[in-house]
Amino acid sequence: VYLAGGMHGDWREQVQSAVDATFYDPCDHWLDTLEEYGAWDLHHVAKADICFTFIGRDNPSCIGAATETGYAAAVGSLVISVLEPGHLHHEDEKVAFLRAASDVTFQKLDSGINYLQHYA
Repeated sequence: VYLAGGMHGDWREQVQSAVDATFYDPCDHWLDTLEEYGAWDLHHVAKADICFTFIGRDNPSCIGAATETGYAAAVGSLVISVLEPGHLHHEDEKVAFLRAASDVTFQKLDSGINYLQHYA
């Protein structure tokens, strides 16, 4: 499972503690350049069977998660997205474009985790 989304908060820990799976978490590597980071991300997105995307209300840009989510959809991975409503930096309609790349979307993290558990 590739974890796409904001780099802050404990959402990644919540997902990993609730689901028995192999996770690819971009927070786990400490690469030096954007080029290295991007190569690692896209390699592991393609390697994963599932992309779990979390766009919290406070995610400032969503550009990394959008790239990872779109790439996951392009390589045929199952994409499960949690798009919290009431985004603080973007109109919800601008975040909602991620629905087009997602197989299923939820508004609450717990709901997305519960769904992901069916694949573990």
